[in-house]
Amino acid sequence: QVQLVESGGGLVQPGGSLTLSCTASGTIFYIFSMGWYRQAPGKQRELVARFTKGGTTDYADSVKGRFTISGDNVKDTVSLQMGSLKPEDTAVYYCHADFGRMGEEWGQGTQVTVYS
Repeated sequence: QVQLVESGGGLVQPGGSLTLSCTASGTIFYIFSMGWYRQAPGKQRELVARFTKGGTTDYADSVKGRFTISGDNVKDTVSLQMGSLKPEDTAVYYCHADFGRMGEEWGQGTQVTVYS
């Protein structure tokens, strides 16, 4: 059984920064990708950023230039550095891991609130 343990998140003013971290633990044979999704109230869950084992990264257009994702394939960790935060970044952020044919896993979610 695999678990994704998240840390980070919290309250920040517009223009501020936060870093989210996630570690996968358990019996892991293969990770195709790890990344972060977010879900704001009344909206669908959306991809924020992810990186693949092949080294590619994807970002939502809304966060390009402000957020940076980084990962460690050996330690099975992923971090999301968020800068120039805006009120519209307020959401619950979920860590996600894609294990290919072995399925996927989600973290429990961590709240990020950007307030004036």
